[in-house]
Amino acid sequence: MKPEGLFLVISAPSGAGKSTLIRMLCREFPDFGFSISYTTRQPRPDEVHGREYFFVSRDEFLELKAGNFFAEWAEVHGNFYGTPKDQILQSIDQGQNLILDVDVQGARQIKENINRGVFLFVFPPSLEELRNRLKKRGSEKDADIDRRLENAVIEMLANGIFDYWLVNDDIDRAYEQLRSLVLAEKLRPERNPGLPQKIAAGKWF
Repeated sequence: MKPEGLFLVISAPSGAGKSTLIRMLCREFPDFGFSISYTTRQPRPDEVHGREYFFVSRDEFLELKAGNFFAEWAEVHGNFYGTPKDQILQSIDQGQNLILDVDVQGARQIKENINRGVFLFVFPPSLEELRNRLKKRGSEKDADIDRRLENAVIEMLANGIFDYWLVNDDIDRAYEQLRSLVLAEKLRPERNPGLPQKIAAGKWF
C-alpha cells in the first residue's frame, strides 16, 4: 500500500502573508506540488498550457463544471477558475504532497466535494495591521483596501471548516508553527502504511 500524500489547503485574507508562508514551506519541503487549475482567461505571453494553467474556452469550462469535474471553482473578474477533482485525488493516492491556495469559498467547496485534506486558515494579528500591510503594497486605492478589509472580516468569521488556525503576527514564528503542523501531519498512520509490520519484521532500517 502506498502512503497517502499530504493535501494541505490554505486560506487567508489578502495581506495576511499566506503566499510568503507557502514559499517558505516549499523551499524547505520541495516534495510539495501544486494542482494545475483550469481557467477561461487568455494566457499571458510567458504562460504555457498545462504548466501555469489549462486554458479552455468558457463553453468547455461550463461543460466540465456540469460534469462535476471540479473540486472547487469560482468566477473572478469575468473569468472562470477551477481545480480538477480527479487530479487531486490521484496525486494524494499516489503519495504526492499537495498545497492548494484558495479562498474560504473554495476551501468550503473542497471540503464538500472531496472531504480530504488538512485545512489551515491564516489570520492577521489585527485589522489595523492588515490595513497597514495592504497599504505598503502601494498598488491599491483606499476604497479597494476598505473592500478587502470587509471581505477579511467575513472570511475570518466563517472559518469553522478549518482544522487549524494560525496568526501571522511574526513571519518567522508563523512559519515555525506551519512547519510543525506539516511535520506532525506527516506522522499520521495513513502516511506510514505498513510501518508496524516493517518494524515487527526487523525491516525498518
